[in-house]
Amino acid sequence: MFDPFNDFQTAGYLRNFEAIKDPLKISRIEHNSFKVRLEEALDQLRRIDGPLTYGDYLKVHGTLFQDVYPWSGQDRLSLGVGRLVSKGSKVQFEVSELSQHAVEWGLNMGNNTEHMRKWPGEVMGAFAWGHPFLDGNGRSMLLVHTELCYRAGFAIDWIASKKSDYLDALTHELAHPRDRVLDAYLRNFIVDMRPRADWVEYFKTMPGLSGDDDEVNLDYAEDDLNAIARYEEVKLQRTLKSTLVKFSDKNSTGSS
Repeated sequence: MFDPFNDFQTAGYLRNFEAIKDPLKISRIEHNSFKVRLEEALDQLRRIDGPLTYGDYLKVHGTLFQDVYPWSGQDRLSLGVGRLVSKGSKVQFEVSELSQHAVEWGLNMGNNTEHMRKWPGEVMGAFAWGHPFLDGNGRSMLLVHTELCYRAGFAIDWIASKKSDYLDALTHELAHPRDRVLDAYLRNFIVDMRPRADWVEYFKTMPGLSGDDDEVNLDYAEDDLNAIARYEEVKLQRTLKSTLVKFSDKNSTGSS
């Protein structure tokens, strides 16, 4: 059981307002909160004049889940818990002290409309790698990513995609970002922009957002050697990709 606050018996799963202990019940409550607060969160994004910031990213989560968690809108670092987190046995995320940097990296790419049109999977992968929140990351980054797509002049037809295929591509993206598997996958579902007025109903009818999931989050202690080794391997892959991208950009400009 993922218990980063060490208060599961008194405060329930992930310290929720109702002290509910059943993770699946909390997932359903999360989804209800998402549907109720969706329009408000989308409107907040719409009214942002200028590039999206990390503060805007936090605010989306805070709006969506303010009725579920007292810590909504706060990242793992500010909470001082969940430093090294994975999901299931395959997905590893950035350590909490570098999570903001990862998300800001994604925002920097996503705010560049040309880059966003060319590499939407890389942007989504950066958000997923950052994983700033203890829960609710997927829905939060989906709304931010959708806003960035809109600003870049296109949309992703998520309803036409298959959740299991998307998760497979995302899992590969996190472990091997140089392969750009998520970019290749999302290009199959790029469509024209849809009117903002249609967004709320679109997201409410999207399958796969209920939060029901048979995987659990695992929180590793900083001295867990196996966890540290896995993190370092994934981190190396991302560092290598960053180096190769910078080298490619440098050569394309003719710099020495």
